[in-house]
Amino acid sequence: MIDPLEPKKDFRSGFIAICGPPNAGKSTLLNLLTGEKISITSDKPQTTRNRILGVVNRKNAQVVFVDTPGIFRPKGKLNTAIVGTAVSALADVDVILLVIDVVKPRKDAEHVTIEHLKHHNKPVVLALNKIDRIKKHKLLEMIDTWQRLYPFERVVPISALEAIQTEDLMVELEALLPEGGPLFPEEMLTDAPERFLAAEMIREKVFRLTGQEIPYATAVTIDTFKEKKEGSVIHIQATIHVERDSQKGIIIGKQGAMLKQIGQESRQDIEQMTGARVFLELFVRVQKNWSSDDRRLSEFGYP
Repeated sequence: MIDPLEPKKDFRSGFIAICGPPNAGKSTLLNLLTGEKISITSDKPQTTRNRILGVVNRKNAQVVFVDTPGIFRPKGKLNTAIVGTAVSALADVDVILLVIDVVKPRKDAEHVTIEHLKHHNKPVVLALNKIDRIKKHKLLEMIDTWQRLYPFERVVPISALEAIQTEDLMVELEALLPEGGPLFPEEMLTDAPERFLAAEMIREKVFRLTGQEIPYATAVTIDTFKEKKEGSVIHIQATIHVERDSQKGIIIGKQGAMLKQIGQESRQDIEQMTGARVFLELFVRVQKNWSSDDRRLSEFGYP
């Protein structure tokens, strides 16, 4: 982290971890609040696998969000690493934002998340997400139930997708941050390097375009990321890693059609992120049982 910038009078700044069960809308909320696509999204579990930092500059505050993977009861080495990443983030922040899906509650994952919160003496705000898809009386019942489960500082019903009451949420979160000057330059949106974001965008397209079986077995590595001297074109070579030959066939598709679509949609997102033309080459490699191999997990960025 860089040194704190010059303090401002009556200014607040700090870190807020966005946590909760899988598919609660955490990454959608982060993207909305930052105004940019920082964290990838899909309707598949385990879309977010790493901490993603997003900086929101307000008139009297700098709010640094840390998007985390979904918390649940893990099975297997990959899931354990993913949940470990989320849980460890809770210790390093000033405030915790718990995001819950009111439409499709995941009782076991919610219970596990609450148990982890009890180990941290941090103010916790509850955001009940997707209220645009639930009846008001059901929402009121849910608010009452959650207030009995944990001593939240605030409970704010929101819709991240429709931007409903998200400004109210920001006001509540800002008030809980400690006083202090900005932690990052105003123009800084995230600390994630472009290579990492490019890999995430490719993985998102695999999640969105393929069936239920494929995403869990997928990892993406960037082999080369080179800019021409004039900076007009970025050449990227990336590998999509899967666990079985059958999965490789699905990702490549008939006559390479699926891989071509993944590449086209990924390239568009990367070009929007970088502001440059992108030449993207994708390869698919079978790494047998990589999700249970400690060495492979480390190579692919899952500690």
